[in-house]
Amino acid sequence: MYAVSVSRSVIAQHALTVPDPGPEGELHSHNFTIEATLRGSELDAHEYLVDIDDLVAAMDRTAAFYSDRVLNDLPAFEGANPSVERFARVFGDRLLESLSLPDPVTELRVEIQEDDVARVAHERTL
Repeated sequence: MYAVSVSRSVIAQHALTVPDPGPEGELHSHNFTIEATLRGSELDAHEYLVDIDDLVAAMDRTAAFYSDRVLNDLPAFEGANPSVERFARVFGDRLLESLSLPDPVTELRVEIQEDDVARVAHERTL
């Protein structure tokens, strides 16, 4: 299995909407470090899993979209708790929209570190 990863930092805001969220229910910022990993068991004709420059550009576009935004205000979070777990899935959705995946890529993992406190991940088969 091959894996290619790229990471970016994003500062974004959210307010959790669960019952009794405590201070996390107030609008606050986090420094998110987001790593996207593409995996596959084969390489293409050029011996790449994915062109790293293409993945870097897609990560730049996706990170820029969320930078300095309030997650609660975005359509992907409408009516939902803007947890870091949901953010990992939503970030992956947007990344995939921004990237033409070559055939060898079969899996995506998005891992987000929230400040220095927690790390979550969302994985999917493509």
